[in-house]
Amino acid sequence: MSLTSGVVPIALETLAVVALLLGIGRRPRSWLLRPVTIALLASVLFAVAVRIFVKYQGWSEKAASLGTVLWVAITGFAVAMAIIAWRGSRWWRRSVSVLAVLLAIVCAFAELNIATGYFPTVQSAWQRLTGSEPPQWIDEAALAGIRQRHEQPTRGTMVWVDIPRDASGFGHRRELVYLPPAWFRSDPPPTLPAVLAIGAEFSHPSDWPQSGGALKTLDKFAAFHSGNTPVVVFADATGAFNNDTECVNGPRGNAADHLTADVWPYVISRFGVSADRTNWGLLGWSSGGTCALMLAARNPDLFSAFVALDGQLGPNSGTKAQTIARLFGGDAQAWAAFDPKTVIEKRGRYPNMAAWLGVSGSTPTVHHAAGDASADPNALAGWDQYSEDHGANANKLCLLLSAHNVECSVIGYPGSHTFTAAAAGFAAALPWLAGQLGTPDVERRAMPR
Repeated sequence: MSLTSGVVPIALETLAVVALLLGIGRRPRSWLLRPVTIALLASVLFAVAVRIFVKYQGWSEKAASLGTVLWVAITGFAVAMAIIAWRGSRWWRRSVSVLAVLLAIVCAFAELNIATGYFPTVQSAWQRLTGSEPPQWIDEAALAGIRQRHEQPTRGTMVWVDIPRDASGFGHRRELVYLPPAWFRSDPPPTLPAVLAIGAEFSHPSDWPQSGGALKTLDKFAAFHSGNTPVVVFADATGAFNNDTECVNGPRGNAADHLTADVWPYVISRFGVSADRTNWGLLGWSSGGTCALMLAARNPDLFSAFVALDGQLGPNSGTKAQTIARLFGGDAQAWAAFDPKTVIEKRGRYPNMAAWLGVSGSTPTVHHAAGDASADPNALAGWDQYSEDHGANANKLCLLLSAHNVECSVIGYPGSHTFTAAAAGFAAALPWLAGQLGTPDVERRAMPR
């Protein structure tokens, strides 16, 4: 049952409106005029305050959706009316007023979910809430049992891992590793390529497999390629739902070191994947796409290809000054060490690297060969100005990368800036990425042009 369309959102919003009307009740028009006017003013002020707060925190330059703004305003209206009408109301009407406030809050979050696609279905929300998992999801003890019994799963297996943080000290949650059917066919397992997948700003390691549909996409791909896909590790780059690290080292934790110095060697030693950079890639959506860009730019000795879907031009937590203060404790030199443009220009040429820059919506495909220095330098103007025009960002980035010997393409995919659309973006990019990394029985493909 969908949480982003259909019966559930409509039912919630209908219940909220009914509760709000019942809470107000039938009152004289002369009484209603002043309270309603005050409540409407309060709703507008509340919506503006929430918007200012979100923008100040650097979470989003623009509102998630009109529906989200509307229900934030309705929440403010419901709170104001409950307070105004509290005195002199019967107990049941007070209870309904409180219920109206709670339902309005739920509807606001439901609209936010529609705009982002974090929980596309009731099942995905229930699994996150209760911690329940499909049979394909196991821990390392269960994995050891499968290996001892020489079982060969016909679908991929999701394994929860608790990766040591000796190198980074980064406090993280359990992470997930996707093992394709081909991984179980020999002992020791075949030396497969690997992909490091990173979610968005407010995320959990299970977001890509569930909300981003990566598990279904990988299983479908394996079914058509003799059980082969890259091993994919769904890493925790934030450590907590509301700890936006942007994958850098700073006051919010050494996320970059965790991904490259904890996760990367652990997956090699524990699952026997290739240690060759040509067999390692990156995948990310939203701030995870920015992470993929930044990690590839900083670590060409570890990664040779990356897929960035709706990413930014660099780590972002508001304005440039706010980003430096929040993510790097005010250290501008530390910021420069993680700014992709600064890092790329300082390094010069990148050996044998390729980038798939996915953009949600209708975006023309643009390809730049490695070493293309013919681009107009003015095209990179305004690089430091934050923008949520993902198409413009991707085209600027592709010009910069190609001038430094990175082959890249800007490719549109259907949908908006949601995890649901990112699923389509990943499905489109996987055949290229798997071939680029040398996955067995997968043909190497040219980048879209």
